[in-house]
Amino acid sequence: MKKILVTGALGQIGSEIVMSMRKTYGEDNVIASSRSKGKNDVAETGIFEIVDVTKAQQVADAVKKHKIDTIIHLAAILSATGENNPAAAWDVNMNGLYNVLEVARESQCAVCTPSSIAVFGPSTPKDNTPQNTLMRPTTMYGVTKVAGELLCDYYFQKYNVDTRGMRFPGLISNVALPGGGTTDYAVHIYYEALKNKKYTCFLEKGTYMDMMYMPDALDAIVQLMEADPSKLVDRNAFNITAMSFDPEEISAEIKKHIPAFEMDYDVNTNIQKIADSWPNSLDDTEARKQWGWNPKYDLAAMTKDMLDKLSLKLNIQYK
Repeated sequence: MKKILVTGALGQIGSEIVMSMRKTYGEDNVIASSRSKGKNDVAETGIFEIVDVTKAQQVADAVKKHKIDTIIHLAAILSATGENNPAAAWDVNMNGLYNVLEVARESQCAVCTPSSIAVFGPSTPKDNTPQNTLMRPTTMYGVTKVAGELLCDYYFQKYNVDTRGMRFPGLISNVALPGGGTTDYAVHIYYEALKNKKYTCFLEKGTYMDMMYMPDALDAIVQLMEADPSKLVDRNAFNITAMSFDPEEISAEIKKHIPAFEMDYDVNTNIQKIADSWPNSLDDTEARKQWGWNPKYDLAAMTKDMLDKLSLKLNIQYK
C-alpha cells in the first residue's frame, strides 16, 4: 500500500484507521473521504475529499487525482439503522461497493471491504461458527454483506482485482461512537459506567456475541492487506474475533473497576431479534493460519484500557 483512499472515513472505523495509517504510511499517502466533511481531526490533519460512493464519478475522480493504488472501503449503513431504511442500506452498501470495484478494476487498485458477522442467520451453527457455512441472514445489512463478499470474489476471479476482507464482530472504541449497530451497547456501557455508574441494556441477559477492541480491528485491516497473496486461500470472508461475552460478563468486568456500577434491562425487541440471529462465537482458524491473525486484547485488557482512556476523555476519575 502506497496511496490509500479510505471511504466512510468519518465513521467508527474510518475515523481511527485514517489517523493510524497516516502515522504508518505518511500523511500525504492516506486520503480520507466521506459524503460530508465537518470539523474533525480526520478532515483537518490531512488530505480530505468529498466522495459519495453511490456516485461512481466521485470515486473515480478521487482515485485518479491522488493516484490511488489501494481503497479501504468502509462506507456502509449498519444493521440497526439499515432495518429502519432498507432501501438506503442497499443503495449505499451494494451500489457503493459496485462503484468502488468498478473503479478499482479500471484503475488497477486493491480493495479491502470489511464484512460482518451479520452475514450469518438463525440457521447458521451458533457456537464456534465455521468460516464456510450456511448463510441466510435476516437483515438487509446481512444480505448486503453476503452479496458483497460474493461480488468481491467475483471481481477477483473474473478481473483479477486484489480484493480482501474480513468479517468483523462488534467493534468497541474509546474514540468514535458507534453508528447504529446491534453491538453498540458494548461501547455505550463504558460511557454510562463512568458518567452515571448505571446502564440500561437494550439486549437480554445471556445474549452472547463476538466482539473486538478497535486497535485489533485496525491491525487486522493492515495485516490482511499486507499479507502475501500467495498464502490467501480465502480472500473476502475471513472470520476474525477476539472475545465473546454477554451483557452480564461485561458488566461484571466493569464492576471490578467501578464497584458501584449497576445495570438493568429494557430490551429493544427489534435489535434483540437481530442479535439472536447472529452466532455466539466464531472460528477464526483460517485467518490465524493464512495471514497470522492474533488479537492482543481480551475482555479484561479491553475494559481496563477503555475505562482509562475514557476517564481522561470525559475528565472523570474512577479510581
